Amino acid sequence: MSGTGSGTRSRTVVVLLLAWCVLAVGLAPGAAGATGRAAEVWQELAPGVAYRALDMTAAHGPVRVHLLAVDLRADGVDVDLLHPGVVAARAPLSGLADARGALAAVNGDFFHVSETQHPGVEATGAPVGPAVAGGRELKAAVPRGQRFGPALPPGTGTLEVFGVGMDHRARTGRLVLDGSVTGRAGSFPLGGLNQYALPVGSVGVFTAAWGGASRARAVCGTDTDRAAPCTTEAYEVTVRRGRVVAVADAPGRGPVAADTEVLVGREEGARRLRGLAVGDRVRVRHRLVAEGSSVPYRFAVGGCPLVRDGAPLPGLDGVTPAVRTAVGITHGGRGLLLMALDGSPGLRVGMTVAEVAALLREQGAREAFGLDGGGSSTLVGRAAGEGSVTVRNHPSGGAERPVPNGIGVLVRR
Repeated sequence: MSGTGSGTRSRTVVVLLLAWCVLAVGLAPGAAGATGRAAEVWQELAPGVAYRALDMTAAHGPVRVHLLAVDLRADGVDVDLLHPGVVAARAPLSGLADARGALAAVNGDFFHVSETQHPGVEATGAPVGPAVAGGRELKAAVPRGQRFGPALPPGTGTLEVFGVGMDHRARTGRLVLDGSVTGRAGSFPLGGLNQYALPVGSVGVFTAAWGGASRARAVCGTDTDRAAPCTTEAYEVTVRRGRVVAVADAPGRGPVAADTEVLVGREEGARRLRGLAVGDRVRVRHRLVAEGSSVPYRFAVGGCPLVRDGAPLPGLDGVTPAVRTAVGITHGGRGLLLMALDGSPGLRVGMTVAEVAALLREQGAREAFGLDGGGSSTLVGRAAGEGSVTVRNHPSGGAERPVPNGIGVLVRR
């Protein structure tokens, strides 16, 4: 890039951050029922990335909002999914950020946090929605009735994602699994990819990206009732290099090798898998398809939409306050606002989902997306010269909760 181009890009970044600052200082009560009280100045973490904290009075009491402003047009600035290396695992966000060399990050999707309804079945820690990291598809979404987290807005489900496409623009949308299993008896569709819960009657595939956690939870509950009993009809088939090498009457556990795929079926899916025998040739195909777009996601994380086309979604919860994390999209997908509330005593009453949507809209977001909250809400960052990130908010549990993924802000110079 020429010197003139670099100067223009730098001025654009400065103008963008100043615009965010003006928007934040000028917060009005609006639908959020909150008024600005005291705002720290923006602290530049790197050209194109700035942080600040904002004290406000929300409907249920005082809150502190931690914000990251990210300009995706700035040289070397990018975002990607942070995760522990496999789907069914968790780690503190600060560790995930430092391992990736991220400048800043917030926590990501809701996840399979507990398993009290099915004795003997362990919680996997796997996220609810689809996940894509660095263009690599990690997992698909569990059925709506199997999710963990607050009630979804009407008309939405677990397929919803926030992400950045191959065109380097942020957007929200839906990611749908397209896959099939083909053997000597014909072909049938895949109903799952590396997910802790499979649709009733389906077959799911587990790859090396899943990790070593048990696959038993995949056949428990139903599409509408997470607490429903585990099915009594399940089957597992191990395929290595396109050939069946093992079968079993129940889902197993342990790492899946890079050249191996494990198929797990329940009900009708189990009956289909029983038609396969050791030695059979099998082709397993899967991909995640972005609904309504020809641009694939290079990075995507699950959650729930809050604002679309500049308007809050109808039916957002305006009653229940909590510590929350969310992300807003500004400047036609070229800017982001990453937000996490503080969970320290006196501030942890939090905000309702409707208040968060209104706040991000007031801050200039045309699209907004809710992420996991409560004890998971974490925002980390490091300033120039610092070798590792620090937690900028105060997690409500008193310490970082291990999470399955997060949104990492990366700066390459």
